[in-house]
Amino acid sequence: MAVKIYTTPSCPYCVMAKKYLDSKNVKYEEIDVSVDRDAAMEMVRKSRQRGVPVLDIDGNIVIGFDKDRIDSLI
Repeated sequence: MAVKIYTTPSCPYCVMAKKYLDSKNVKYEEIDVSVDRDAAMEMVRKSRQRGVPVLDIDGNIVIGFDKDRIDSLI
């Protein structure tokens, strides 16, 4: 399973999402869109919005910390 999480350092929901994935022993790639403009543009293309967190779980996009949707994909 490939998991990417697009985050910013000041986002409390990003922290919650990362802690949740950690608690489920899900490995993920964290991408800080506040410093990576290309990644930010990629995130907007995938999610059609600018808010974080955005999770890409095997090509399925989860906007925000949506525990139920995350559980259905991991």
